[in-house]
Amino acid sequence: MTYKITAPSSIDTNIKLPASKSISNRALVISALAGAKSMPENLSNCDDTEVIVKALRDNPYEIDIRAAGTAMRFMTAYLAVTPGEHIITGTERMKHRPIKVLVDALRYLGAKIEYVGEEGFPPLKIRGKALSGGRLSIPGNVSSQFISALLMIGPVLRGGLELQLTGDIVSRPYIDLTLHTMHDYGAKVEWTDVDTIVAEPSGYRERQFIIENDWSAASYWYEMLAILGDLRSKVTLSGLIDASRQGDSGLRYLFSMLGVKTMFKDNIKTEPTEATLKPLLSMLPKLDFDFSAQPDLTQTFVVTCAMMNIPFHFTGLSTLRIKETDRMEAIVKEMRKLGYVIKDVNDSELIWDGEMCEATMEPIDTYEDHRMAMAFSAASIKFPGLMINDPGVVTKSYPDFWEHLKQAGFKVEEV
Repeated sequence: MTYKITAPSSIDTNIKLPASKSISNRALVISALAGAKSMPENLSNCDDTEVIVKALRDNPYEIDIRAAGTAMRFMTAYLAVTPGEHIITGTERMKHRPIKVLVDALRYLGAKIEYVGEEGFPPLKIRGKALSGGRLSIPGNVSSQFISALLMIGPVLRGGLELQLTGDIVSRPYIDLTLHTMHDYGAKVEWTDVDTIVAEPSGYRERQFIIENDWSAASYWYEMLAILGDLRSKVTLSGLIDASRQGDSGLRYLFSMLGVKTMFKDNIKTEPTEATLKPLLSMLPKLDFDFSAQPDLTQTFVVTCAMMNIPFHFTGLSTLRIKETDRMEAIVKEMRKLGYVIKDVNDSELIWDGEMCEATMEPIDTYEDHRMAMAFSAASIKFPGLMINDPGVVTKSYPDFWEHLKQAGFKVEEV
């Protein structure tokens, strides 16, 4: 399937954002470890969350998490400490996403895990049992989901868990989000040093838990307003928290430099409310930023800056190679279709100095990656009739995205 996108000249709409996928997935696993009889409220309805819900609810022998990387990492750790035997598998792409660091760490703690296919990759056969816990050291520059998966089982290990992160620590806000969610369920877990986290064998307590809405999903509405640059436009987004623990909530400060102002409905920072976004004039000559703490925003800012003709130098992108696709390669290739020559440097940096090439205007490929589809959709503001292949991938995190675009005045046609 291919969508042809035509953007309006102005936007004025209210959007009900999806619930946070990141918080939903953490709360589901922690709630299950707490032995909760009911699930958290306002769960995300995205694919990644639904596969965890189905696995926890139905407890099948073979768990197919499809393309959900978060589910693969979190459920692998959960199954390792939960009595029973399971096979956990996914899509062909998932079978090529490395998981050796997590498996090695769990095996070190005593877990019984076997590779069903290629060494170092899913599928996995897991025989769950109680684990003793102890001290563990892993690289800090691996996916934060590996780190979060280990931390979440820490309080149910007999001796707790002391986790040391070596080298550079990437995506730290996502690690902190895990710790905050663990705290909400009564866990005793803290950073005890700049590189060490200790989870005591405190267990979890069952509680009512309500998920806030998703700042990552909000990023695409900021992107649209920044590219439009239309002072009449505004977007009101519901269910956001000003003092959110979501790492991507910091995007509003970056977008303020790109001309989008955020105004919250009231002064309550810790409760969900409405945020209204309005464009301002932006004269930023260049944007340099280290995305190691918020790698999922990279595609959004690459497209935004290019469409606004703002050169950029983005660093801290090493984890993009092991996402839903090789996002570094995908960004470079698809931006070239629009005439932008993006340089991939040191496997961890993207640079655009204003260099252009002839645009082919071929349909944008999405590589089974939801963020490719959503980030590139806003390019239709500068390229009317932009076409996007396999648009259904947005169900991974934002199932209503295309309907919300139509609500905002975009013309979305299947071609």
